[in-house]
Amino acid sequence: MDEVGKNNSYCWVIVAISTFALVVSNGLSIGGLPPFYKPIREEFVALGAIDATRAETFIATGANVTFLASGVFSLLGGWLLTLIRVRALMVIGCLLLGAGLVIHSFAYGQSTVYFARFLMGASLGFVGVAPNVYLISKWFREKRGTALGIVLTGTSIGGVIIPLVAAPLITSYGWRTAMWIVSLAVWLVLLPCVIFFVRDDGDAIDAEINLDAAESGLLRAIKTPVFWLFAACAALVFYPIFVTSQQFILYLQSPKIGVAAATAAFAQSALFAVSIGGKFLAGFLSDKFRSVAVMAAFAGLMFAASLVLFSLSASTALFFLLPFALGYGGTFVLLQRLASDLFGGTGLGKILGAITMIEVAGAALGGLITGSLADQNGGDYTYAFYGVTIASGLAFLATLAIVMFVRATGASKKAEI
Repeated sequence: MDEVGKNNSYCWVIVAISTFALVVSNGLSIGGLPPFYKPIREEFVALGAIDATRAETFIATGANVTFLASGVFSLLGGWLLTLIRVRALMVIGCLLLGAGLVIHSFAYGQSTVYFARFLMGASLGFVGVAPNVYLISKWFREKRGTALGIVLTGTSIGGVIIPLVAAPLITSYGWRTAMWIVSLAVWLVLLPCVIFFVRDDGDAIDAEINLDAAESGLLRAIKTPVFWLFAACAALVFYPIFVTSQQFILYLQSPKIGVAAATAAFAQSALFAVSIGGKFLAGFLSDKFRSVAVMAAFAGLMFAASLVLFSLSASTALFFLLPFALGYGGTFVLLQRLASDLFGGTGLGKILGAITMIEVAGAALGGLITGSLADQNGGDYTYAFYGVTIASGLAFLATLAIVMFVRATGASKKAEI
């Protein structure tokens, strides 16, 4: 039977709750925030809270604080899953996210913004991708890829919905009131759903595990070559994912491209909307074909799309954005699927936390490099975004290396070609 657990039909309730958790948590802490960036930047420059020559770095640093905190707390969350139930962990995450949004809405200095972004990032370690992948892995065996594909669309759906909701709120009420309003999705909807509906009594987490290192948990896994190949791939994939999802909207509004704010916000939503299809398609295909082969195909698509950045203009932006979104959505899902397939077992929570930390390191490096290069070029992101192409190409090569390793060693029946 595909679905496992004490109540097989309840697994799809878990899918629904996990998907919604990612819509809200990732949407309000990462994917949905870029429409806030320009008014925040302009107000803080006008107030003298930041120097105009460091404005892009200020925005990039705030996003990096969120990502770095999410990595550290994903590692902590993975350890806590050996001590407490996932529902309690997710409740803590909801409280941190709601508090971060409210504090940010009242921030008038850099340190307050960074503290708020820290809380928002910490929340992701408890109610973001890693705990939800862990939860789904407990409930699903043979349809794990499809279930993960559905759940992880939540990170993109949040990126579609929040900008479309936030943009008119910002126009009508200002960014501070808009941020406070969207925080109600945490307090009034997500938190009650987690309290009343999350259950983690599925028992599929040890299914299809063939890698000896996985049986002994994180310490044994990090001694294997495939873990470090996988880690390099994860870091390289998240460099372009983070930079594009967080800073491409600013690139579009830069003087060189000259796209209006409303159009840029629409493009931001389109990025996440298309990635939804990539996530669902990748999850479905990973149940039909070897997951590592599917991963290579989507990584190749992401790299091919990034080549458009060498001649980006307002008229060619969609030729980059749409295939890149499809590729990044697919690689995002397959990273989580492969982590479960290759390194599952009783230590999966800790391993997912460690992988998330590595993903975050790649994302943070990308954000810092991109923001710094943009500042050095007077707000022009052209050269900064060449890093997206380079990282995408290296990620594709790392994926091919995993393909060859798995083929040579047969590390996992679910992952091998």
